[in-house]
Amino acid sequence: MPTVLSFYQGNLRCQNTHVQSNATLITDAPTDNQGKGESFSPTDLVATALGTCMMTIMGIYANNNGINLDGMRMEITKTMHSLPRRIGKIDIVITMPHIELTPLQKAELEDIPCTCPVCMSLNPEIEKNISFVW
Repeated sequence: MPTVLSFYQGNLRCQNTHVQSNATLITDAPTDNQGKGESFSPTDLVATALGTCMMTIMGIYANNNGINLDGMRMEITKTMHSLPRRIGKIDIVITMPHIELTPLQKAELEDIPCTCPVCMSLNPEIEKNISFVW
């Protein structure tokens, strides 16, 4: 069974349905590449997948260690390169909630993001900058 069903709707827009949950999302080409920029572009989804995967595995660590990360926030900035057109850089700033952590817990939480499956799957030529605000 497929994971996602995608349908091209014309005008550089696709409707995507997650088969298991039936959740849908629309993608649109960005304004700098002939699109309207009215929704996530495919490369926005790559950057979003990276950030949310990082947050998810940090959440798994937190759940397994009795830590509440509710309120953790992330800002993701994607930078495109032009020749060839591709994602060149993804900057991620993770703002942590005000919680008491040991130095070891902080260090482990800062190490976890680079081990997420999306990060491990991306082309190593994509620059990934991750910073934390404690």
